[in-house]
Amino acid sequence: MKQFYADLHIHIGRTRSGKAVKITGARTLTFSNVLQVASERKGLDLIGIIDCHSPEIIEEIEAAILDGEIIEKCEGGLLYKNTTIIPGSEIEIYDHNCNGPIHVLSYFPSLKAMKEFSTWMSGHVKNITLSSQRIYCDGRTLQKIVKSLGGLFIPAHVFTPFKSLYGKGVQSSLTEVFDPGLIDAIELGLSADTKMVKNIAELESYAFVTNSDAHSLGKIAREYQKIQLEEPSFAELEKALHEKENRKVIANYGLNPLLGKYHQTVCSACFHQVLNISGPCSACGNKSIIKGVSSRIQELSIVKMDGEYKRERPPYIHQVPLDFIPGLGPKSMEKLLEAFGTEMNILHDVTLEQLKEIVHDKLAGYIDAARKGTLIFEAGGGGKYGKVKKES
Repeated sequence: MKQFYADLHIHIGRTRSGKAVKITGARTLTFSNVLQVASERKGLDLIGIIDCHSPEIIEEIEAAILDGEIIEKCEGGLLYKNTTIIPGSEIEIYDHNCNGPIHVLSYFPSLKAMKEFSTWMSGHVKNITLSSQRIYCDGRTLQKIVKSLGGLFIPAHVFTPFKSLYGKGVQSSLTEVFDPGLIDAIELGLSADTKMVKNIAELESYAFVTNSDAHSLGKIAREYQKIQLEEPSFAELEKALHEKENRKVIANYGLNPLLGKYHQTVCSACFHQVLNISGPCSACGNKSIIKGVSSRIQELSIVKMDGEYKRERPPYIHQVPLDFIPGLGPKSMEKLLEAFGTEMNILHDVTLEQLKEIVHDKLAGYIDAARKGTLIFEAGGGGKYGKVKKES
């Protein structure tokens, strides 16, 4: 068995011809750029690109296969250099069973299966070319279609205040929307970690994944996981999510929840932290409050007795992405990449002494502290990211 780094939630901003896919995604976030950055700069072994239902993206994949740039793997997935792509789609549900919208992720073993899903999906959305489109069917129907094509189904960023399973405070159980037996894992989102959600009983049977939800090239791998597999492929990923044959997620690497932009409850006008959710903002009097992830998780949690925990979770490591580190600008970043190859190497393999040979001691210290989780943060909320304040 080997260990591999995986980010399973990466968007496409624009097609090769410049047409929008994820409207809020960067123009530079093209399929080819994602492959290059994820493989050569970030050093990821496995990536989920979740806008592959878009017909022009399918055409780009087909062209890359014909050119020999991408190879279809027998065990599922598409190989680009040292990185395996899992083609997927992010979809928005809003049906009579829920007060959505709710975002979900579906992944497929082959381009053929992805094309079949795209064809089916085109009859149930208004614009098949765009990302995260609302689908006009219920959640269970969508699950069955994904499973009939051999796919994986994962509710996305389940605690964020907008477009998530639990976020709006209406659903109290995933069974209100989904067939629990057809869920392969749960994506926590940027403002939550394993420890925060340990008392939500209905999630105990699922593996947790932590992904970037990247809308720009720089945000790829801001959250990811280390997975134990024989080799990166769709079939191996499926086994890992269900902890079969010693395949498993062995560590989650994510933002300290304080850095997430929806962690605390805040006023929607001035972003002042609000402690009394039912009352107006004490700073400006505004009555529109955005409930934070931490508050929502507390509502869903049931405190358990000692010894009641059944599932042993892998460690969740609070690792600050290199983009967040104070003083780490483009020039310093390029120096580090030239010396050490990829961001995964910088974050996991390089010693503090090696860092000091390339950048000044203070910056090297910040990078090392970020890796060890010893930085102090200013909490985020209401759509505003938290900030790194200083080293503790």
